[in-house]
Amino acid sequence: MIAVRNLSKSFITDRGKIEVLKEVDLDIRAGERIAVVGASGAGKTTLMHLLGGLDRPTSGSVHFAEKNIFHYSAQELDAFRNRSVGFVFQFHPLLPEFTALENVMMPALIGRSSAKEAGKKASEVLTAVGLQHRLDHKPGQLSGGEQQRVAIARSLVMSPKLLLADEPTGNLDSTTSDGILALLDHLHAERDLTIVVVTHSEKVAGRMDHIVRMTDGYLES
Repeated sequence: MIAVRNLSKSFITDRGKIEVLKEVDLDIRAGERIAVVGASGAGKTTLMHLLGGLDRPTSGSVHFAEKNIFHYSAQELDAFRNRSVGFVFQFHPLLPEFTALENVMMPALIGRSSAKEAGKKASEVLTAVGLQHRLDHKPGQLSGGEQQRVAIARSLVMSPKLLLADEPTGNLDSTTSDGILALLDHLHAERDLTIVVVTHSEKVAGRMDHIVRMTDGYLES
């Protein structure tokens, strides 16, 4: 499903060039769950951003369904992210003034679904994550675990094939984390998702099918 080849990313600073990612090669099969582990600053989040087209590499390629996503124009890359990739972050950027339903509708509205269709999709996916009774609640009225479920629902409302999660349980207590991980297991099986998780947690990594480790910008499988 995904083929990463010779992927590198560097930044120019006042102190010179900083190489964050160095000639990474990685193959990810459809339906596979991969954990990316490593110390802070090893390049894990940069790799995830490149996999999802949130940033462009200095060199190398990411082929998704045999197409190099970095050959897309900016508009095409935006459309690719909207329809094919779901993102979950440690600190969910939910919009506080909107309800759970309205937050989850956003990607569908951006993808030019009608308000009626977006609402239907959002309601269905919120039900799938167990929040059918919280549709009209705003983020401030929800627990941390419920807020993360809303974020997961939002990431899935466009039925993406790939879910990228950066420390999805990093700011949750152990009981809530277990619930989120169980939910991801369920959604993986139900939707045949391909999942890439960036994590410091050995517990989270151990639930994945395969673990790869990043060290100083290099990937070790």
